[in-house]
Amino acid sequence: MNNVKDIGELKGRVLLFGGVYSNLEALSAIQDIAHQKNIEPTNIINTGDIVGYCADPDLCLQEIKKWGIHNIAGNVELNLKDGELDCGCNFDEGSRCDTFSKQWYPYAQSKVSPDSMQFIEQIPEFLRFNFAGKNCLVLHGGIEDTSQFIFKSTSIVIKQEIFQKAGVDIIVAGHAGIPFCQQIGKYSWLNPGVIGMPANDGQPNVWYALLDDSDGLECSILPLVYNNQLASQKIIINPLPQSYAETLKTGIWDNVEILPQAERGLQGVPMSAQKHQLS
Repeated sequence: MNNVKDIGELKGRVLLFGGVYSNLEALSAIQDIAHQKNIEPTNIINTGDIVGYCADPDLCLQEIKKWGIHNIAGNVELNLKDGELDCGCNFDEGSRCDTFSKQWYPYAQSKVSPDSMQFIEQIPEFLRFNFAGKNCLVLHGGIEDTSQFIFKSTSIVIKQEIFQKAGVDIIVAGHAGIPFCQQIGKYSWLNPGVIGMPANDGQPNVWYALLDDSDGLECSILPLVYNNQLASQKIIINPLPQSYAETLKTGIWDNVEILPQAERGLQGVPMSAQKHQLS
């Protein structure tokens, strides 16, 4: 792995989120949560894709920069940095997601300021840290492929191979858009979900996670309520996929092209907060 930043040992509560997706209202809401819970920026980690489907890419980048939290680059940041003409999301050519990306990615690319590009260029691709005696790695998708989609139903063999390559006990991942925590033998895979889009569960709230070392090692996956109506309205008045405006209100994705069969079957099934004790 290249471009890995080691942030040392973290203690107490660690706030995890990803997929801001240019959703300024959701970003403001997660900042409020951090303030309410007295979690300092040094204990906050973003799993990538600050930029995405919604209306405020540059404002989100500037807010994240000012906040001073730990970040990794998602595939969108990597492709913006490299001057690529698409988001690098691994969507099938001609699919609905691919068609939509040809709208939102050029929009985002046109809005990102030179100052924000300098910020993007400094974001590492991976983070390492130690927590409650466990070695942890933060990645976006996979190790070799930043855009690799890994869901709860994804083969345990695939996840075990990544753990072995990484040499860690806990992986904190992003990209997939649906939160889950999975114990695989001595390993733990945690995806806190994303805050920029709902989790396809028929609820407009989004998701984040907390790690806590006060009583062993605990992971909580929690809902985040934000001003989704305003975020939706901003999409409508800009040259962005209008289906995303509806998704922000209904909690249902326009399509399930990227999802394995198991996750497709959960569309519209409301999620609830989860608490996991990790070994």
